[in-house]
Amino acid sequence: MGSEERFEVIDHMCVGHTNNSHRNGHAWGAPTVWLTANVQFEGMPMGRLVTLPRADLATLPTPLERGPHLEAGPRLWVKRDDLTGLGVGGNKARKLEYLCGAALAEGADCLITVGAGQSNHCRMTAAAGARLGLETHLVLSGDRPDQLVGNQLLSHLFGAHLHFTGVPSANWGELEIAREALTEALEADGLHPHSIPIGGSTPVGALGYVAAFVETMEQCAALGIEPAAIVFTSSSGGTHAGLVAGLALWRSQGNPGPLPEVVAIGVAKGVVLGLPDIVGLANDALKLLGATGKGSSPVVTAADVEIDTRWIGEDYAIPTAAADDAIIWSARHGGWVLDRTYSGKGMAGMLGNAAEGRWAADADVIFIHTGGLPAVFAPEGVPDVAPAGELDHQLP
Repeated sequence: MGSEERFEVIDHMCVGHTNNSHRNGHAWGAPTVWLTANVQFEGMPMGRLVTLPRADLATLPTPLERGPHLEAGPRLWVKRDDLTGLGVGGNKARKLEYLCGAALAEGADCLITVGAGQSNHCRMTAAAGARLGLETHLVLSGDRPDQLVGNQLLSHLFGAHLHFTGVPSANWGELEIAREALTEALEADGLHPHSIPIGGSTPVGALGYVAAFVETMEQCAALGIEPAAIVFTSSSGGTHAGLVAGLALWRSQGNPGPLPEVVAIGVAKGVVLGLPDIVGLANDALKLLGATGKGSSPVVTAADVEIDTRWIGEDYAIPTAAADDAIIWSARHGGWVLDRTYSGKGMAGMLGNAAEGRWAADADVIFIHTGGLPAVFAPEGVPDVAPAGELDHQLP
């Protein structure tokens, strides 16, 4: 596991043990929780990363892959968080390690979460539930389709219960109300659910990207590069909060070399309007690690938070021409598969900033590929790539 060493803990004092049988057929006793002992955190004020419950779900570290020089000059690197392994992969695996660790520690016997009809987070939560033997319920936007495809098909395959609300995908407030109502209903049914908001964007979930920032900087040091920027897609804010918390932690340790810009490409109206409060969420995550915000203790300020709001288009989950162009460019220049809701808009933002001359020609810029592969196989999941027959040939 590279520089990371993991220890299996069965009798951790924070882990509740039961002998229940779930309605999905799983029988379970003492859950397995992994506590991470990671040498790259030695000497940092984040000792609780080795004691906070963490479920072993992701394949880490993910590769930092060199891409092409962009036409505008910067060298592109892609952090392959689409390769985290869990349920086809994606960035949510990092959050779910901590979220599910907390669920097991509190004795939960089922998971509940919420998202758009083709939510990557919901699909990966379903996979986590399958791995851990936890009954999983997904609250989804839209109506039940005649045929399940993409993330919904995989979620069903992983054994999750799918609850369709009829609510539009951009109406996150209504979706969260539905999640809360289902949580209460399952509690009344005698279950002990761990209920996770959209995107897993809580202080606990953000811890996954505190660790990811340090992992990325360690990889850069090994490669001899000093990134000018780390660019990624932001919707519910948890990945963003974790990255800027990691930046603050890195900064507080006086590590050599310049610090990268952390640039979020906003793809949901909430984050574009400043919801959630990224500064508050990031500092709450740091508090879980023992940060006090005083003296040399790491702290995130408003100056650390940048959200480029120009790439959302009409609304969340509505494709844009710039994102479609970025999806095709990525496929044909790096073999990277992006989706139209999330990672495609993020890449469009990164390419757009580069084209505007934001970074020097000799700069190194990292794009975090957060996944989204299954959505490609949903209706209208990919842009029109080429006129019929232009690339397809019938051999005689």
